[in-house]
Amino acid sequence: MDEACLAHRATAEESRRFEADGFLVVPNVLPENLVTQLVETVDRLDAKHRADADVDLHQRVQQIDFIGRDEIFLQLIDWPLTFPKVWDFLGWNVQLYYTAMTVTPPLLAEDAVLETPLNWHQDSAEINPDLETDPRPRISLKVAFFLTDTRDPGSANFMVMPGSHLTNKLPTDPVEGCYPSSEALELSPGTAVIFDRRLWHAASPNRSTKTRKVIFLGYSYRWMRPRGEMTVEHLIDSCDPIRRSLLNPQGTWGKNGPLEDWLVEHHVLDAELE
Repeated sequence: MDEACLAHRATAEESRRFEADGFLVVPNVLPENLVTQLVETVDRLDAKHRADADVDLHQRVQQIDFIGRDEIFLQLIDWPLTFPKVWDFLGWNVQLYYTAMTVTPPLLAEDAVLETPLNWHQDSAEINPDLETDPRPRISLKVAFFLTDTRDPGSANFMVMPGSHLTNKLPTDPVEGCYPSSEALELSPGTAVIFDRRLWHAASPNRSTKTRKVIFLGYSYRWMRPRGEMTVEHLIDSCDPIRRSLLNPQGTWGKNGPLEDWLVEHHVLDAELE
């Protein structure tokens, strides 16, 4: 793993904001040339999927388990500007358990004028009703890499309710009966958002003229089963031990792992992470 990542661990202020808000915006994590290459790859895979599945060009498409479809994506799972914050927030015993590539074209003119309720949700589906505590445990987080410009309102902005990860129910105002203050994140290409799976979030309708393209990488503890397919076996031989442990196709309950060894070797692991 690239030792450059040691310079990009979460600062005390970043950790405070993540714990308080449930998310952290990290600007400019991807260089412009890589963003361009990723967009070209996403466009190619998206076009193939739409043709194969006969999906309309105006429909939103989310492709799950995309990570093994092109080698360009592999570098993102331990990207030095984001992965150190993953281990700082979640600990060293992590795996890549979910990947999704989302392409959201602009709405058609007749649909853009409709008032559509936002799909506010927490991640992890059936995990939520199965767990009893309030708040439920974090268990996982996601890193969302934004490849296109969503700095204008109404461009399929990532909508968040800061602090809502600490409540199991969708927060509402008891008097007005509506949602409390939410925030539409305005993000430039190459920005990452790291967010707790419990954060109540949504995407605004895309009333812009641009197609929104986002890559989501989900990290969980290694003792969890992946969510859906993780077609990664063909990648294993080309990876170093840390990437192999992150792809983790078989799962493990073992305590020790390559990332833990690396952190100890580089004098990072302390009592807080053990």
